[in-house]
Amino acid sequence: MVKVAIITGSSRGIGREIAKTLARKGITVVANYNKSEEAAKELKQELEEEGIKIDIIKADVSKREDAKKLVEFTLNKYGKVDILINNAGISEYKLFTDETDEDWNKIINTNLYSAFAMSQEVIPNMVHNKSGCIINMSSAWGVVGGSLEVIYSVSKAGLDGLTKALAKELGPSNIRVNSIAPGMIYTKMNEKFSKEELKEIEEEIPLGKIGKPSDIAKCIEWLLEDEYTTGQVISINGGWIIT
Repeated sequence: MVKVAIITGSSRGIGREIAKTLARKGITVVANYNKSEEAAKELKQELEEEGIKIDIIKADVSKREDAKKLVEFTLNKYGKVDILINNAGISEYKLFTDETDEDWNKIINTNLYSAFAMSQEVIPNMVHNKSGCIINMSSAWGVVGGSLEVIYSVSKAGLDGLTKALAKELGPSNIRVNSIAPGMIYTKMNEKFSKEELKEIEEEIPLGKIGKPSDIAKCIEWLLEDEYTTGQVISINGGWIIT
């Protein structure tokens, strides 16, 4: 039976690569975007040229109403949700003393609350089916903290806490919950770094290179096939951060 996946924040970067990877494996993909409509349309067109159909749905998943509508769309059309990948995320790069309440609310709601809301919306269907896989996109900074990215680090650390606690709660229903914590990956989120800064980071990484979105998508593939991994925070960073 064909599996159905919702991927939040999947019009660009890591989410886009995950959407393409899963769709090419024959999984029915509901790709979510908020502001990047053109990128989402380009994703849909790219896959349609390969003979693959996906849904692209606009929703601000940091808001309960939109999260609910996204899940309801999927359930109404496909009758189930087998996979939820909470990938929507934003960051700010500034001194902690310059952070505002607005920054806090925006980052926490987008990165952490969205996963809370989306998970709550899909879990009843997964529990009913006694099957499901939830993957939260965390960060190396959620594991060790990042200077000038304090709120971002808090949001990702919270995501890892959600992962571990929810894995224990949902295990008896055969629902697996894991986090992936990427290190430095080539995406638009890291365009704030200069070429010189990226070169310095490369030199700090034992494998000597910055990761690609496909490196994360490969881990997603494994987690979807695996049946005995849950409650884990899986670090993919080329050895940059080892805990």
